Amino acid sequence: MTLTVRDVAKLLSVSEKTIYRWIGQGSLPAYQIQDQYRFNRAELLEWATSRRIAIDPHIFAEPESSGQPLPSLSDALVNGGVYYRVVGEDKWGVLKNVVKLVNLPEEVDREFLYKVLVAREELSSTGIGEGIAIPHVRNPVVLHVAKPMVSLFYLEKPVDFGAIDNQPVYALFLLISPTVRAHLHLISRLAYALRDPQFREVIRRQGLREEINAAAKNVEEKLSSTAVKP
Repeated sequence: MTLTVRDVAKLLSVSEKTIYRWIGQGSLPAYQIQDQYRFNRAELLEWATSRRIAIDPHIFAEPESSGQPLPSLSDALVNGGVYYRVVGEDKWGVLKNVVKLVNLPEEVDREFLYKVLVAREELSSTGIGEGIAIPHVRNPVVLHVAKPMVSLFYLEKPVDFGAIDNQPVYALFLLISPTVRAHLHLISRLAYALRDPQFREVIRRQGLREEINAAAKNVEEKLSSTAVKP
């Protein structure tokens, strides 16, 4: 999806003048096409999430297609699982162990996935602040998996990811989806959830799997209650 300046201003609840200022500062990722700016939605989601900028969840509502409903965050967390006490001396070691642990079909090339995550991390840190990282947001991880998954990994000890606030990372969310559409849907849900006080508190204190899934369901209920009715 290609967004205009007006779309982005509405999405971030700011003025178009503010959007142009951010572009001029080189902060907001944008592409100039025939004297007009356009924005990639996945990049915008990453940018807004890393800066704790609120996003209107209605913008991400997409119609169901091919008889396959979009996944809920809570279902994706069940599919992906929660892992505790993940070891690693640095972010590369952490990513290697994350790839070993994540529940993937046998035919998936884990070494390829690791290289993809490393390449993404070398572009810029996926640490979004307050001890959380979301590896490989900008270019969705699309693999041959049966269902979209969001895996949560708690580290044995915090590791420096070069996050925007310089805080070491203690928790990572890894999103893997069979389609780009599902990935964008899930990252928008996760971005919304990470601004929810109850969800963030459960993540911060490294709650039980059942508590984390319940908090995710609560976020989904809040989104459903605010959804735009056709």
